[in-house]
Amino acid sequence: MSTKKTKAPSIDIGISDADRKKIVAGLSGLLADSYTLYLMTHNFHWNVKGPQFNSLHVMFMGQYTEQWNALDLIAERIRALGFPAPGTYKEFVKLATIKEVEGVPSADDMVRHLVAAQEATARTARKLFPVVAEADDQPTADLLTQRLEVHEKTAWMLRSLLED
Repeated sequence: MSTKKTKAPSIDIGISDADRKKIVAGLSGLLADSYTLYLMTHNFHWNVKGPQFNSLHVMFMGQYTEQWNALDLIAERIRALGFPAPGTYKEFVKLATIKEVEGVPSADDMVRHLVAAQEATARTARKLFPVVAEADDQPTADLLTQRLEVHEKTAWMLRSLLED
């Protein structure tokens, strides 16, 4: 019985190592923003209060659940490209463009923070398109398109709550 490990074959999916590395750097930032957005939304779900409590509590739950499921898709794409996915708070803080919210804001301020975080996450995804297009990476482009659709629609829905 041999315990000798065999080396896994190198990745040959038609995207160069250098391009895969650039794509993964962008996806890692998207994962960090997405996780930060998830955590912010879940925090607000737990702590919202006031006349809008019930509607916001339920809305935030739908949003953080969707966000939670998206984290796996992003991390698994990073893995499919041959790199480890970041997965610690320390890495996420370093990579994220979204800053944590201190304290417990009012319900309206929670909505404002979430609009900004949804839009920031959309910008992070959008910035990656030129790199993905140049590498001819359709699966990542598809993932980015799906995420953009969710973030832009969610930002619009949240923003609508603040209009007169």
